[in-house]
Amino acid sequence: RDGEHHIDGISSSLQSLFFFKKERMIRFILIQNRQGKTRMAKWYMAFDDDEKEKLIEEVHAAVTVRSASLTNFVEFRNYKVVYRRYAGLYFIICVDANDNSLYYLEGIHNFVEVLDKYFGNVCELDLVFNFYKVYAMVDEIFLAGEIMESSQKRVLATMHAYDKLD
Repeated sequence: RDGEHHIDGISSSLQSLFFFKKERMIRFILIQNRQGKTRMAKWYMAFDDDEKEKLIEEVHAAVTVRSASLTNFVEFRNYKVVYRRYAGLYFIICVDANDNSLYYLEGIHNFVEVLDKYFGNVCELDLVFNFYKVYAMVDEIFLAGEIMESSQKRVLATMHAYDKLD
C-alpha cells in the first residue's frame, strides 16, 4: 500500500504499537526511610553495584530535602524522579523525563494501598521482615519497567494464593 511498509502482513503502524516498544519505562523503584536506609530496590536497567549505590544516595539527597509544599517530581540526571512520602518511608520511581508524572504517582499510591491492605496498616518493619513478599508484590504490579496490573483485588488474590503455597 502507499506509504506503508509491511512485514509479514502487518502494517508498520501496528508494529510500532505492539512490537517495537518505546524506550519510556521505569528505570528503578526504591523504598527508603528518612535516614536513607533502602528497604527495597528494584532495578529495570543494568547498573553496576557502585553506580547503584551512588544513585541510591543521590536520589535520597534530592528527595528528602524537599518541602512538603513542593511537587513530588524532581528532575534527576536525564530522568525524572517521582516520589511520595508515607509516614517515614519514601516510595520512589525513576522514569524518563517525558513520562507522565501523575501516572506514576498514582502507581505509587496504588502500590502503597495494596501493601496496606495486605499487611493491615503496613509499617517499615513489615517491609523489612517480609521483603520477599514485597518483591513479589512489586513483580505483580510492575513488570519489565511498566505498570502492568492496577487491580488491587487481583494483586491481593495472587498474594493470598502465594501464602497458601507456604
